[in-house]
Amino acid sequence: MPYADSDGTSIYYERHGSGPAILFVHGSGGHHAAWWQQVAALRDEFTVVTVDLRGFGKSDSSMPEFDGQDFPGDVVAVLEAEDLTDAMLVGQSIGSVAALRAGLLRPDRVSSVVLGHSLGGISHPELKELAAADRAEAVKLPVIDRLLTRQFQTDRADLTFLFQQMGTFNVAKMQDLRNLDTNGPSLAEIRESGVKVAFLAGEKDAVLSVKTVTRAHELVEGSHLEIVPGAPHSMYWETPEAYNAAVARLRRTLTATKEAA
Repeated sequence: MPYADSDGTSIYYERHGSGPAILFVHGSGGHHAAWWQQVAALRDEFTVVTVDLRGFGKSDSSMPEFDGQDFPGDVVAVLEAEDLTDAMLVGQSIGSVAALRAGLLRPDRVSSVVLGHSLGGISHPELKELAAADRAEAVKLPVIDRLLTRQFQTDRADLTFLFQQMGTFNVAKMQDLRNLDTNGPSLAEIRESGVKVAFLAGEKDAVLSVKTVTRAHELVEGSHLEIVPGAPHSMYWETPEAYNAAVARLRRTLTATKEAA
């Protein structure tokens, strides 16, 4: 599988299937293989691209430290390497911040961005306050309980273990991604870019509440909102059927919206 050059850094990615492009951007504990349930379900209708940000998976991890501000460029490098246009970027958690920034950097290649379980680092005082309140509640829970429901952990101990093992392939850690939120895009910058934004959230997300996501949707003019009943923060892993259906629906809807415009 190929590598893209991101300002001298080798970025691993994979391309599967054909059709309208969907590029997935993983969160702090993931990498390209975390999307196994999405690739298999979506590749018959869409071009599905998965990527390892620097420091994750099979991408270059040799640097002494990682700067989250470089991650959007990694996504752009893959878009350019595959000459993708009208791509929909789908971020997971903090990966959504990198996805949104990449979309705003290259609106000629990105038509839409799906912010999965994230506000995308949008700079807005009300959203910052709401997200901080959600985070204060989330940190009271063990990390695994923030990401997967306890029922799933009990019923699927095998997939819960595999989920936890995913992060062991990464060198970069959560703290390396945190500064992605610095100097985030304003509502005006998003509007002026022409990039469509959708919020995808789970009803049982213990990290970011439905109330907060709904308010973000209200503030981002023309945005779409998908709330999946019973789904946790790591919806893509625990409830893949509902997640995949939502992603496919957004890809079709946002494509139709662009064509109609």
